[in-house]
Amino acid sequence: MSETFDIVLLLALPASGKSEVRRYLANVPGAELKKDFHIGDTLQLDDFPYVHMMRRTDDELAKLGKERIFFKSGDKPFINPKDWGTLIHLLNEDYHDLMKKNVVNAASAAELLMKRIDAAGVKAKIEPRLAKVDANVMAKILPLLEKEARAMLDEKHAAYPASFEGKTIVVEAARGGPDGSSMPLKAPFGYEYSLGEFDPEILKKAVILYVWVTPEESRRKNNARANPNDPGSILHHGVPMDVMLNDYGCDDMEWLEKHSDVPGTITVKNAGVQYRLPIGRFDNRVDKTSFLRAPKPEWPAAQVQAVRDGIKSATDKLYSMLTSARK
Repeated sequence: MSETFDIVLLLALPASGKSEVRRYLANVPGAELKKDFHIGDTLQLDDFPYVHMMRRTDDELAKLGKERIFFKSGDKPFINPKDWGTLIHLLNEDYHDLMKKNVVNAASAAELLMKRIDAAGVKAKIEPRLAKVDANVMAKILPLLEKEARAMLDEKHAAYPASFEGKTIVVEAARGGPDGSSMPLKAPFGYEYSLGEFDPEILKKAVILYVWVTPEESRRKNNARANPNDPGSILHHGVPMDVMLNDYGCDDMEWLEKHSDVPGTITVKNAGVQYRLPIGRFDNRVDKTSFLRAPKPEWPAAQVQAVRDGIKSATDKLYSMLTSARK
């Protein structure tokens, strides 16, 4: 068995500390990361940049007096909640592009992104939307999205490693449902639906590192981190309050763990096949991670140690479960 995880699904409510955990791990020396956390040099996949670009597209459509495609308004949830599946299918494509080191020489990165979003939507059972936008309107919008789309594409290509030996792919995502919902959450909300949309190749290899916060703490931290001048930032973006209450007012991870037939796992169903993904919790209900947004020289040693201990406890559990399952 490999000494490191192949794929870690880093999951939690918004502003829970996922990106901060990711930043901490990126600053741990490689040998220590492998020895203490069972994580190799990390390769990162994240669905937030797609959400940001979908909102950007809507904003440009609205400026031209056209109807929004993805969101009810700039601060509202998805028009079609099946777009939670669209995001997973974009991540699936990113995973396969990464494994194949697929480089796309696109004259327009924005146009490529629009086609990818439409195709991923079809996989989530949504009719194509961007393809139906008037060509003259799209010709005005694409140049306005090109800089950010090109940066996303270039960053994706630049992350392809020379070798996957000793690497761990970290996939970051947040899911939930309306505040006050009963369990189980109804598809397409929650982790049960979104995990079931992941490609089987991912599900066969993945473990879940869950950053545990309450919805109330998620909302508090979301307000604290929001920087309106940096809406595309992984560390500093803010989620609109209406979205926090209606998409992230609760989540179903605890329910799924309690109702899995194998303790310590989440049962995921995909195309009639069941996968049991080990889950480890990093308890961040009392904030341990916000300091990690500051420059590294400002990180207090005692707080770094608390983060280290919390993550190590979760990853040790995950590795122990994998070892037992594969004996």
